[in-house]
Amino acid sequence: MRAFWTVVHRWAGLAVALFLIVAGLTGAVTSWDHELDEWLNADIMETPGRGPLRPPFELADKVAQADPRVEVNYLTLGLEEGHAAQFLVRPLTDPATGKPHVLGYNTVYVDPVTAQITGTRDSTAISLSRRSLMPFLRHLHYSLHVPAFWGTDRWGYWLMGTVALVWLLDSLVAFYLTTPRRLRARAPDEAAPHRSPATWWQRWKPSWLLRWKAGGYKLNFDLHRAGGLWVWAIIIVVAFTSFSLNLYREVFYPVMSLVSKTTPGPYETQTPAPFGTYVKPVIGFEQAVAIAKKEAVQRGITAPIGGIYYGGDYSFYNVSFFDPADEFGTAGMGLSNLYVDGMNGAIIGQHKPWEGTAADVFVQLQFPLHSGRILGMPGRILMSFMGVMVAMLSVTGIVIWERKRRARRLQAKKLLTPA
Repeated sequence: MRAFWTVVHRWAGLAVALFLIVAGLTGAVTSWDHELDEWLNADIMETPGRGPLRPPFELADKVAQADPRVEVNYLTLGLEEGHAAQFLVRPLTDPATGKPHVLGYNTVYVDPVTAQITGTRDSTAISLSRRSLMPFLRHLHYSLHVPAFWGTDRWGYWLMGTVALVWLLDSLVAFYLTTPRRLRARAPDEAAPHRSPATWWQRWKPSWLLRWKAGGYKLNFDLHRAGGLWVWAIIIVVAFTSFSLNLYREVFYPVMSLVSKTTPGPYETQTPAPFGTYVKPVIGFEQAVAIAKKEAVQRGITAPIGGIYYGGDYSFYNVSFFDPADEFGTAGMGLSNLYVDGMNGAIIGQHKPWEGTAADVFVQLQFPLHSGRILGMPGRILMSFMGVMVAMLSVTGIVIWERKRRARRLQAKKLLTPA
C-alpha cells in the first residue's frame, strides 16, 4: 500500500509543482500588495491636494468627462486627504464598430481635494512595469492570466482551483508517507512487540530532522520531508482555502450547502449574464448609495461606506463598508457589504463578518485564513514565509524525482550492458 501511495505522491506532486512554484513566490510578494503598489506608484496614488474633500460623485463625473469612451463602474466613497481616489471604468460601445472602445486602461486615480486626475493604468495588463507589476502578480497568483475563451474567463480560476485540490489531497498522502512503517509481523509464539508512544515517536523522529552536514541529495531530501512536516498544518489551510476561493461557486459553496446550513446571497442565487454582455441598471450609483446608507443604519453596520461597484454581469450594486485606512480590518474580517438591486433598489442580500450560521462564518473566513490576515501582521509575515516554503518544497520534490529517475536509468543501463 505504501508503494502505491508513493507513486501517487510522486506524480501528483510533479503535476502541480510548477504551478505551486509560481503561486508560492507570487503569494509571498502579494501579501504586501497594497504597500508595494503604493510605493511603486506613489506618483499617482499619493496626492498633493490638502483641504476639503470633493463629493465622490463629482470626482466620478470628472473621470467620465475626461474620456467620453468610458463609464465608471466602481467609485471610491471612503476618501482620504493625500490618497488618490480609485475609479474603475469600463469601455462604452463604439458606434462606428459596434464593439467596445479599446481604452488601454481600466483604472483612474483622482486627487480627492483638487479633482485632478493623477494617472491611469490597466490592472489586467500582462506587464512587469511598475504600473502593472502588482496587479499582474495578483492575477498570476490565482488565475495565471489565462485569457477568456469559449464564453468564459474562469479557465484560470478553475485550473488553479484544481491544482489546489490536488495539492490538498497530495499533502495528506505526503504526511502518511512520513509516518513509521508497521513493525514486522511476529511469529505465533512471539510476544507482542512493545508499541508505546515513545517507541513510535523515536521511529518517526528522523522524519522531522535535517542532516545539515550530509549535504547534497540527503539534505535536499530532508528539506522536502522535514520541511513539509514542519509547516504541514498551514499547508492544509492554504491549500484548502486556495481551492475554496477559486472554485467557490462551482464546488465549495454547493458542497457547504449540502452539509451545513448556509445563507445564500445574490452571488450564490443569481446566474451571471453571458460573458461579454452588460446588464444596464435602472437606478444609478447615487440612488443605490442613499439606499445602502439608510439600510446600513437599520442593520447595525457601523463601518463607514467605502465603495460601490456595479459590474454588469450581475444586476445589483455591491456596496462596501470599511475603514479606508484598513480595508480588511481586525482579523481580516472588517469588510461588510450590502447588495442593492439595480432594477428596483431592493436590498437583496448582505455580508456582515462574524454573523450568520456557523457555515456562513466558515465561508467568510476563507480569505482571512488564506491571506493570513486572521492573525494580523504576524499572519501576513507567516504567509510570505509559506510562499517561499511552498516553492522550496516543490523544487526539492522535482530534484528528488530527477535524482531517482537518473539512478533508475543508470541501473537499467548496467543491467543491459554485457559483462
